[in-house]
Amino acid sequence: MYEYNYWAKARVLDAADRVSEAQFSAQAGTSQASLRGSLVHILAAERIWRQRCQEGISPAAVLSEADLPTLAALRDAWHVEEQAMRAYLAGLTDKNLLRGVQYVTTRGVPRENTLWHLLAHVVNHGTQHRSEAAVLLTEYGQSPGDLDLIVFLREQA
Repeated sequence: MYEYNYWAKARVLDAADRVSEAQFSAQAGTSQASLRGSLVHILAAERIWRQRCQEGISPAAVLSEADLPTLAALRDAWHVEEQAMRAYLAGLTDKNLLRGVQYVTTRGVPRENTLWHLLAHVVNHGTQHRSEAAVLLTEYGQSPGDLDLIVFLREQA
């Protein structure tokens, strides 16, 4: 699922390379209010969930658009995060996936979930917000193309 996640991310980022800076940061009717906002939100979620699961830390805040004002900055940060996540995933065993992860939300609420549930959530969450980004990209004339899992699987065959 993470291979799919990163394949889809690359398609969206490649399409984002083709929009103007104004379009990248323009206000939009999506949950994160802009293309940049959607992409930063996906990265921020991936990072905070990995930190909670791998490092056992619960940051009080997530990355913001101000932290990543350009697509280049976003790409660089995402490259670092993807490498960290891939290294983390490579070291997991089936037994690890069943362990509980205790963390505190950014609102200060203590929680606990099974690790594999959280890792699946990261991919699912990314799918939701990539879809919003894809709508904006399509409106800007730069569709990322099909982002369906089956398209990814067929390309891998």
